[in-house]
Amino acid sequence: MIAIELMGTASTAVDHALHTLASTPLAEPAPKGIDTSGVVSFFASKIAPILLAVLGVIFIGRASRGEISKVLTSSAIAIIGLAFIAGAATLFFVGDYLIKLIFE
Repeated sequence: MIAIELMGTASTAVDHALHTLASTPLAEPAPKGIDTSGVVSFFASKIAPILLAVLGVIFIGRASRGEISKVLTSSAIAIIGLAFIAGAATLFFVGDYLIKLIFE
């Protein structure tokens, strides 16, 4: 009689333990990815204005020393560089649009 009650109690305990183990997740969910739009907006709003301000100070310093031709050359190079950066950002968004268009 005691053995039957002991077996009943043990099976209830095992059933409860297995139910608890089955309901808990075994691994953390996979990461969803990097927030690239947040990174790009941070760079565009915080880093790029600082870099442009530094370039402006350098250009003003050169212009005050009378090196106008170097300032114009550097300004043209900086404008071309900004155009390449803007083109790369445009291609990033166009590529994202094309991928969504093709694969969805």
